[in-house]
Amino acid sequence: MITRSNIKNNSVFWSVVVVAVPTMLEQILSVLMQYVDTAMVGRLGADATAAVSTSTTITWLIGSMPYAFGVAAMTLIAQAIGSGEDGQIKQVAKQSLIFALGVGAVLEVICLALSPFVATWMGAEEAIRPAATRYFFWISVPIILKSVQYILASAIRATKDTKTPMVISIVINAVNILLDYIFIYIFGLGVDGAAYATCISAALGGILTLMVFFKNPYLGFKDSIFKTDKDITKKMWKLSLPVLLINIASTSGYVVFAGLVSHMGTIIFAAHSIAVGAEELFYIGGYGFKSAANTMVGIAYGEQNHEKYHSVCVSSVICTLAVMTLSGILLFLFATPLMGFFTSDPEVITLGAKVLKMVAFSEPFFGMYIISEGIYYGLGKTRYPFVVEFVGMWLVRILATYVGIHFFNQGLVYVWTCMIADNVLKAIFLTAPLGRLWRK
Repeated sequence: MITRSNIKNNSVFWSVVVVAVPTMLEQILSVLMQYVDTAMVGRLGADATAAVSTSTTITWLIGSMPYAFGVAAMTLIAQAIGSGEDGQIKQVAKQSLIFALGVGAVLEVICLALSPFVATWMGAEEAIRPAATRYFFWISVPIILKSVQYILASAIRATKDTKTPMVISIVINAVNILLDYIFIYIFGLGVDGAAYATCISAALGGILTLMVFFKNPYLGFKDSIFKTDKDITKKMWKLSLPVLLINIASTSGYVVFAGLVSHMGTIIFAAHSIAVGAEELFYIGGYGFKSAANTMVGIAYGEQNHEKYHSVCVSSVICTLAVMTLSGILLFLFATPLMGFFTSDPEVITLGAKVLKMVAFSEPFFGMYIISEGIYYGLGKTRYPFVVEFVGMWLVRILATYVGIHFFNQGLVYVWTCMIADNVLKAIFLTAPLGRLWRK
């Protein structure tokens, strides 16, 4: 029997899918282009791959900081749309731009100042340090514009416009691949060429996002940028700070994690780095639905519509589990050819494929972990996820990895086992309280 409730639930389900799919496609195409980018560098040899990979986790750490303010912008704008407060939407949009420029400027100064030391801190071998240092310097140059893209794209997605950020991502990644080919192969610039391509395409992304932001009817403001609302500023800090701490705990953990692996040798580090990048394509579905859940839960919360909130949660979880289960199957089946796409080194391929097949079984758990975070963020509840992330990363993943490597001489398989355990435990502890997050 078809009831009004069933019709509403179906409507919410398809709304979640419609909002999530462009974000998923954006990230899939972005990662596919990154695959080509990595493969281009990988053809130059294991040293070139290691030089580029040395700063990967550092760039994750850098990107996580504007991302935190993007979560706050997305949540507050979605809640304001739900409650019909048009003036507040524009105020949040203005604050988002201020934070984007401020955070980006601070990060750029810090990264440029520290660029000569990053390769050494990350334990890179002496032979690859000069190339790794130059690479990190050039990808740090456009950080302020990357910050603009991260934060303002989140604001745009909060208005349910997920198509435009997708188009921008496709454009800048296509430009990156084209410039990679020109700089690496035609001009013969190697790792430096990859850095120049990344620098130019990142700058383009920020400029395009800024243009779209001001044309969005919800977000474009006409009054002075210096006229700000103190209450909204406080709300943004209140939401951003726990997410920022989550991301710092997580990505700094990735930095330490990668540093531990880098000391295990170039072959092992290359296999680890390539496998981490290869896996990225297979958890994109979860991140697409996380973004949708953040937006849709925020709107439902702004409307004070508990039934809609429940439908969004159920729809998001079902879709995420389905997509991530399929991703795990595909990752297991194509682990070896996937590694072979990035490198021709047989040792790297064999080791990387082995750990990818292991992690394939945990993809549904990883999906539950990230979709739960999206639901928490949509409700503006960011403290508990920080506690779970900190304990999981630093006790389960980092401490266990350190003990295994230094006291029991364990290899990459053990390292990835610790990583899988971290993701599974975070999924359990974040998913369990979902039913009690928002009572009527």
